[in-house]
Amino acid sequence: MRVLGIDLAWATNKKSGVSNETGVVAVESDGTVVDAGWTRGLDETLDWIAANAGGNTFAMIDAPLVVTNAAGQRGCERQTGQRYGRWKVSANSTNLTSRNLGGQELRLLLEAGGWIYNAGWSGPPVAGRHFSECYPYTALVGAAELGYDDERPVYKRKPKSMTTPAFRQHRAAVCDDLIGRLDALAAVDPALRLRTHPVTAALLHERSPIVDAAYKHREDLVDAAICAWSGLLWLRHGLERCQVLGEYERQPTIIAPARLEQR
Repeated sequence: MRVLGIDLAWATNKKSGVSNETGVVAVESDGTVVDAGWTRGLDETLDWIAANAGGNTFAMIDAPLVVTNAAGQRGCERQTGQRYGRWKVSANSTNLTSRNLGGQELRLLLEAGGWIYNAGWSGPPVAGRHFSECYPYTALVGAAELGYDDERPVYKRKPKSMTTPAFRQHRAAVCDDLIGRLDALAAVDPALRLRTHPVTAALLHERSPIVDAAYKHREDLVDAAICAWSGLLWLRHGLERCQVLGEYERQPTIIAPARLEQR
């Protein structure tokens, strides 16, 4: 089953009229990257999905896909902090008053096109076109292969203790280290083979930029690659290596790689 990793730009109503970039990575079941890049806006993202989807395709999307709560946090977001907080991972709060609900818009459009939102309670899908919500930070600390045993890497979200110039230098170095760890996934099961496509291979050959806009461009692609590998891990190992965050047998959920102590 092909896997699509999508780091979705949540905002769809920007006053500038120009949507933020969405990072996109498509991989085969053996980890070969068959397409990678960026889209802008839901229309471009849907076109990319359509161009890369086969009859059996699973999309892992980093964005709130189902939002029904009037206020506060969704249950899956609350559980993220409860189970991964020790590793300094928590989730933003999303509710019906939130301004940026591009994920929910994308879900409705995908469902209108015959895709199935898969909450994950019955395990990973085996056929058809399905999509689920993921959160890259949970993969980084929840998959031992990446080596973040103590806490998440600081490649976004500036710590209060750091100045902005110092943080820009620090995050670039941390991001380069993260990309090296993703490259090493070529030798694990499931594999992620960044070197099999020129766009993802370029991540390995170029240093992470310091300038905010250029860095965000790179970060979106990195997160999409993490989403894609999260999908491969879910399809390959199911509930042995991942958990479903959310209220049992209900929507919304987040599919999250997990160590035993995070369950």
